[in-house]
Amino acid sequence: MSLVNLDITESVATVTLNDPDRRNAVTLDMCAEVGDVLDSVEANPDVKALIVTGAAPAFCAGADLTHLGDSEEEGLLAIYEGFLRVGRSPLPTIAAVNGAAVGAGMNLALICDVRMAGESARFDDRFLQIGIHPGGGHTWMFQNITGPQPAAAAVLFSEVMDGKEAERVGLAYRCVPDDQLLDACQEMAARTANVPKELVLRTKQTMAEITAVTTQRAAVNMELGPQAWSARQPAFRELLAALKAKITTKS
Repeated sequence: MSLVNLDITESVATVTLNDPDRRNAVTLDMCAEVGDVLDSVEANPDVKALIVTGAAPAFCAGADLTHLGDSEEEGLLAIYEGFLRVGRSPLPTIAAVNGAAVGAGMNLALICDVRMAGESARFDDRFLQIGIHPGGGHTWMFQNITGPQPAAAAVLFSEVMDGKEAERVGLAYRCVPDDQLLDACQEMAARTANVPKELVLRTKQTMAEITAVTTQRAAVNMELGPQAWSARQPAFRELLAALKAKITTKS
């Protein structure tokens, strides 16, 4: 049985962690499969967005820490590679959180560009509850997404957030009924279908890099080159020509 399933529909790849008996807990074998699947997806010129979810009843129950081995540092990095690989994807990513997202499973959700939650979603930090320090960039991602107070409530005080509460604090973009979750994610992701892929990828890259600038002028300068590049591309040139023709006809 494959530990990772792939479906491609309307330029959108849906990657599903597929070990429901273990609530999709991340193993080294699953990490390897995630890497292989994402390599194939990113090489597909027709795919422009990525949805990540888990086979019911959970999104991801976290990392299988029995894989740590003799070196804790190397073992942790190895087991975290699954969600880190998702974070390195140049494609826009949506986490469809359809159940429990625990520990490193929360990291998988946090590292995506957008989190959509089903009503049965459960964002459960749990690191401290099992006696281990948060890892994988967890505290940095969490605070950058929600601000310090919701992150502290979850990390330090073990607050578990359902889908509606995650939406309220900004951890999830939206909470929808469970039976509408994948359709809502597909609808959002499919909006990239008519956008040139290179434009999508460059825009995501700019959004990642621009967080490091500290002034509006620096942001203008950073966007200037990519925007000028896009203005030279056929898609924009064709739209501009059509607009000019429409104005001429009206005149």
